[in-house]
Amino acid sequence: MIIVEPKSFEEIEQMTKGCGRLLVLGCETCSAMCFAGGQRQVAEIASSIRMSKKMSQDQTEVLDDTVARQCELEFLDHVKDKVAACNTVLSLSCGAGVQTMAKMFPDRRILPAVNTKFIGRATKRGEWMEMCMACGDCILERTAGICPVTRCAKGLLNGPCGGATGGICEVSKDQPCVWQEIYHALKRLNMLHYLKQKPQVKDWPVHPDKVVRKDLREVGAT
Repeated sequence: MIIVEPKSFEEIEQMTKGCGRLLVLGCETCSAMCFAGGQRQVAEIASSIRMSKKMSQDQTEVLDDTVARQCELEFLDHVKDKVAACNTVLSLSCGAGVQTMAKMFPDRRILPAVNTKFIGRATKRGEWMEMCMACGDCILERTAGICPVTRCAKGLLNGPCGGATGGICEVSKDQPCVWQEIYHALKRLNMLHYLKQKPQVKDWPVHPDKVVRKDLREVGAT
């Protein structure tokens, strides 16, 4: 899932000065799983903003709501009337959701309430491990499903650097050498021949952030 973390309240407070009418909008998928954008977090942030605005005599009116996913247009129909009634939306979604909202509602200011970090998985409650950087040129079939681009501190594609000690990365002392993990995984799967092949050269220009998605181009065009 996409991992996000909340911005500081001071930053949110600064962004939302003099908004007139503000909608705090949550996202019940990735952001909610990160405890950063679900219904509970929306209610807490909206309440804090109301209190802050009242103390500073800011006349901003604060509404709140959540949708299943802000990155998909069909779920935004649920809040289109509320968005239309507001000047600004404070989005608790990842960057994809914020940008989809901005395309869907071009006449409204869409503000990010969270920082998008990476694609990963939960290791325990409240902690996540980066698993993928969405590089657009996946090589996991050669590395037994373990990504060296993301999980190697040096992003090496041609095997270990030789600096690991006792199987521990020389850069990140609390992390095992990912190439050692790849070796053992390939050996277990009887696929060590992949290590004898030429290292794959990454085709970085295919990185998806360079691609203009058709659905985003068409948002609001109909």
